[in-house]
Formats: sequence, structure tokens, C-alpha cells
Amino acid sequence: MPATLEVESTLTDRYQTTVPETVRRALQLGKRDKLHYAIRPNGEVVLTRADAVQGNDPVLGQFLAFLSKDIAEHPERLQAIDAEFAQRIQSLVGHIEVDLDSALSADDE
Repeated sequence: MPATLEVESTLTDRYQTTVPETVRRALQLGKRDKLHYAIRPNGEVVLTRADAVQGNDPVLGQFLAFLSKDIAEHPERLQAIDAEFAQRIQSLVGHIEVDLDSALSADDE
């Protein structure tokens, strides 16, 4: 698992802060870019570029937040899949091509 990079910044008397250089580089932020804050139930705040969150599915976001919380609270429940299962999945879907930019058909909407 990759190491988590941690940085700090300080709030001014006016509740302002400078986004640290490492964060600016990681998010590819430029001057006047907008930031998006996602506040999770456990108090964590996730900072992303505002344009990176447009079009996100709110239900999927809630489901992923649920998974994240469950994994954090119960890491013992995680299980690795074996190579045979991974090969079976690949045999079922490996030949399927998906164009994520194509419009949905009327039946799929």
C-alpha cells in the first residue's frame, strides 16, 4: 500500500490558509481554481479540484463512503481474491469492449 503523504497549513485570523505546494501539485491546481470539500461522517475532509467532481453520482458517492467507513472500522473483513477467481472474472468480461463516451440507448437510460 503506498504511503500517505501528509502536510499541514495554518489558518489566519480570517480563517484563510495557503494550500501547500505538495497539495497544489497533486491536484494540479492553478491560481483561481476552485476546491471541493467532501466531509465524511467520521470527520475526515477530502479536498479535490472542483472540476474533478462535476458529474459525480451522489448515490455512488454515498455507497463508496459507506464502503470506506466499513473497511476502516472492520479491516479484518477484507479478503484477497485468488488467482483462479480473477481468471474466471477475466474470462467472463475480458472480451467486452466499453466506450464510456458513447450515449446510452433508450433502454439503458
